[in-house]
Amino acid sequence: MRIGLLETGEPPESLISDHGRYGGMFQRLLGPGHDYATFDVQAGVLPRTLDACDAYIVTGSSAGVYDDLPWIEPLKGFLASARDQVPLVGVCFGHQVMAEAFGGSAVKSDKGWGIGLQSYSVSKPAAWMDDVAHVSAPGSHQDQVVTLAPGGQVLAGSDFTPFGVLAYGDKAISMQFHPEFDPAYATALIESRRGTRFSEEQADAAVASLAAPNDSRRIAGWIGAFLGEATKA
Repeated sequence: MRIGLLETGEPPESLISDHGRYGGMFQRLLGPGHDYATFDVQAGVLPRTLDACDAYIVTGSSAGVYDDLPWIEPLKGFLASARDQVPLVGVCFGHQVMAEAFGGSAVKSDKGWGIGLQSYSVSKPAAWMDDVAHVSAPGSHQDQVVTLAPGGQVLAGSDFTPFGVLAYGDKAISMQFHPEFDPAYATALIESRRGTRFSEEQADAAVASLAAPNDSRRIAGWIGAFLGEATKA
């Protein structure tokens, strides 16, 4: 399968040498059994045609869907045209921008930051998910989807993040947390923002939470199963 990685952001410069960029994190998450093509969406680069790849993953970003940036509207247009045509997976910012592109909405939440290990209850398991009641992965977000797009379904979430994992028919899914972040990168990201975006207490609690087991490998399996089914649908 040829997977297009739509990079909408990048890690802090000081962390790239040790941890790589977001596209590379997804390649490590999903493994070497695919061909990958990376598109620098922030630089205005999008696939020329929908069939340039078999599926697309939209990465996280420090940007908000509401920011006045020249690449966001073209990305929404691409995603709107791709819906029901080619498999799509959105993560964090990708989750939010897919919701917006499909007719929902995302905002900067008054709940504040969600950092550290984030746990969701599975409310509506899909065929590509295994039988599990709860799932956990690193998270880092202040924005949240607050209005479900027409045709969307909530598969998992929490009191803090009600729209945690969403599905749109057979060819599009998205999630707010970051299964592609390993604990070392998630910890380094928190430390890089300690005392600026996060208080000492928030940072301490978030870093401590990342020592617990996470379900990133399980979620990687979910994404792989989804892509396998969606490319046949």
